[in-house]
Amino acid sequence: RNLQRDASLAEKEGTDVLFVPEEKEMYPEGYQTYVEVTQLTKYLCGVSRPGHFKGVTTVVAKLFNIIRPHIAIFGLKDYQQYIVIKRMVRDLNYPIKIIGCPIVRETDGLAMSSRNVYLTSEQRPSALSLYKSLNIAQEMVNKGERKAKNIIKAVSTFIQKHPYTKIDYVKLCHPETLEDLEEIKERALLALAVKVGKARLIDNTILGVK
Repeated sequence: RNLQRDASLAEKEGTDVLFVPEEKEMYPEGYQTYVEVTQLTKYLCGVSRPGHFKGVTTVVAKLFNIIRPHIAIFGLKDYQQYIVIKRMVRDLNYPIKIIGCPIVRETDGLAMSSRNVYLTSEQRPSALSLYKSLNIAQEMVNKGERKAKNIIKAVSTFIQKHPYTKIDYVKLCHPETLEDLEEIKERALLALAVKVGKARLIDNTILGVK
């Protein structure tokens, strides 16, 4: 983490206060209490990163308890995190409105991420395959395709044609429960996790039936 860089970026966006506690303040010696959303974390990134969301929900719950915000904003690039936090807030009766911030992209379509710095100039075109594959999927839906297996196959095949890529998952799932769908009826979440070189990238879109 580059705190100085992050602080500078936050200041440019009009941030008034940064909360940057030391690890020992958040997790003192003997710490043993955790918050866990059990069902939503079984899918997508939860499969290859067991325990990850347990850490996320615990630290966010502690943050909410300390700061007592009225509104909290989470980027939709990590859609699963957004849904998990919404569930935690609902289940634990936090008086907080959770807002999803649309994915911010580079001019070429690549979703902005701190991990993008790990991409070499040769790997970046392959990284763009994620965004391009999302557009391919929406085009398929626009033309009448509804079967999840066909959309997943097309997306996976397109990404795998690019060098340096290794797919973690390509999933078409319910946008609220994250359960796998066999076909699209109204709306569906298309979520991707792909390793490009050293960078593990995620991206997603909501596919809608017009």
